Amino acid sequence: MFTWPSPPEPVVLGNDQVHIWRASLSLPTERLNSLHQLLSPDECQRAERFVLPKDRDAFIAARGILRLVLSRYLKRLPEELCFCYGPYGKPSLDSQFNFEQLRFNLSHSHQLALYAIVRNQEVGVDLEQVHPLDYTAIARRFFSSQESAALLALPEGDRAQAFFNCWTRKEAYVKAQGRGLTLPLNQFEVSLAPGAAALLSVNEDSQAGTGWTLQALQPGPGYVAALAIAGQNWQIKCWQWLPALNG
Repeated sequence: MFTWPSPPEPVVLGNDQVHIWRASLSLPTERLNSLHQLLSPDECQRAERFVLPKDRDAFIAARGILRLVLSRYLKRLPEELCFCYGPYGKPSLDSQFNFEQLRFNLSHSHQLALYAIVRNQEVGVDLEQVHPLDYTAIARRFFSSQESAALLALPEGDRAQAFFNCWTRKEAYVKAQGRGLTLPLNQFEVSLAPGAAALLSVNEDSQAGTGWTLQALQPGPGYVAALAIAGQNWQIKCWQWLPALNG
């Protein structure tokens, strides 16, 4: 069972640790405005492209909190941080600000966000709010045939959890790889049964999945999440970001 305590002061990230931060994006207007002030011009432009105010506010909150979280490790002002982006859009810290060799990934859904922080390894995290979908049709389109069959073999009451288990585990791995849509979701397999350990199998190279850790997370009621990180034997520590205590 994962718990989400308030972080210690200072926060120290060991070389064998991955830190997961959980944050609510439901913030008062005054707090949201203060986070907006931390963003770079390009982040502000991205925020303004959202048609719906709730989506714009969620982006502002998620990116502002990311800056505050990273600033705790880097001992820099959050507004000073600069990001660069991989060929498929995966963000990373500009090297001039990253003497700690941090790598990170973030995901947000509805009013919740998760941030994964680690040193010197590729990492991906995905978070989804459980909601009604045509699980069977989506699974047949994006999952492997074995995963689709495993989903349909479950009792109907377990399928929503299983579907989002599969989806978040796949998305976390794709995000860790940083390859975007060039890595089709049906080219590798994950476990999905509720309560089962999170496992990864990569079809085209039987060794490719052995160097990765796949971990189901428990972000809170109504949400499903997963972490994918290169390497093995990680210590996972979870923290709760609190506006009143964390900048």
